[in-house]
Amino acid sequence: MSYILSLKELINTLGWSKDLLVEMFEKRKSFLYKYDDAAEILTEDKIEILISKHILRRSGAYIEIDDQFQQFFEQVLEVNEEINTSYINENIQQVKQYINFYLQENNEHRRYSYLKQIKASLRKIGRITLRNVIDLNRNIENAFKTEPNYAIKIAKLEAFDEKRRTIYLLIEQTDHLASDEEITFFTTALDEELKQVVTSLRGQLTESRHNLIETQKQIIEYLNQVKHQSRIQEKIKQVKYLKDQFELKAKTNITYLLQESNDVLFESRPSYPLKLSLDFLHTDEGRQHIEKVSAKQRQTKKPAMLVAESIASKDLLPQTEEEIFIDLEEMKRGFSASSHHLHNFIMQYKYPRPVSYEEKITIFCQMVSMYEQDLNIKEIFQTDEQVEYAMVLGK
Repeated sequence: MSYILSLKELINTLGWSKDLLVEMFEKRKSFLYKYDDAAEILTEDKIEILISKHILRRSGAYIEIDDQFQQFFEQVLEVNEEINTSYINENIQQVKQYINFYLQENNEHRRYSYLKQIKASLRKIGRITLRNVIDLNRNIENAFKTEPNYAIKIAKLEAFDEKRRTIYLLIEQTDHLASDEEITFFTTALDEELKQVVTSLRGQLTESRHNLIETQKQIIEYLNQVKHQSRIQEKIKQVKYLKDQFELKAKTNITYLLQESNDVLFESRPSYPLKLSLDFLHTDEGRQHIEKVSAKQRQTKKPAMLVAESIASKDLLPQTEEEIFIDLEEMKRGFSASSHHLHNFIMQYKYPRPVSYEEKITIFCQMVSMYEQDLNIKEIFQTDEQVEYAMVLGK
């Protein structure tokens, strides 16, 4: 059994085992990871090294990431669903302790060390508090939507409500610590960085406090819905039991209730618009509602289609375009009957349309390329003061 003895060794070990650890961490909730599956990614000797260093744990044919490393990965990646209020309280007590040490210490270097630890603890309190509130809201939502047992669902929601109260008390305790309880320290030791830390902490506490107010409303609404659904379910079970025992009409007044009921099953449920007060519309929340309604109305409006202008009658008339074509085959027959060399013949040829010098040179190259077998190309070269050309005669 070996242990990791240095940070460098830990980083190197996590480096060469990253592929296996990433896959195991992603499947930590939905999959029991087999040792044989891990052996397809890493060799067995490396897996045994991870087990010996307490990074992995083996249980029979299965392996899993050790709790210490799994919690570390979850906290760094902020995917931990556990709501840990004791960690907040522990940091609050550490801040109080370090403040006492700071006020009693005369050595400037040690005083700065305590001040640094105070700043780190305050940052942790703000970050962990806000993270716990987010995890709390997500767990409440999951418990209400996924838990099939009504009794367990109610118990979970009540437990989350208790955690909500605990977090709220810790927020108040932290706010009191930074505002009133340790006012002497924050007045005497306040430097620019500590001032920024305290300002950020108060902002996080305010955001968490507001979120907890909404969380409380959500828990109350969910509990009411669950209890209402639970009562309906119990009544349905009782009615079904009496029906199965053929005692429904004898022990209940269901016949009378059905006769008195005039419900129209397929009638749409009426909706009654609620007019908002002017005082509410003047608030920030009222403005948000107005902006939402305005955005929906803009989305429902269809953009006007642009109508193209009418086409003029003259544009509908057929138009033709003529192009005079130079027949190279006819030029080849004329060249064969002449006594000139090809360059001289092309330059003096009577074309059906004006032809530039560059185009004549292009015709020269085309005829040499197309009718090479019918031409006698000499190794004699001449120039016409612009280009050099080979002497080409007819066969």
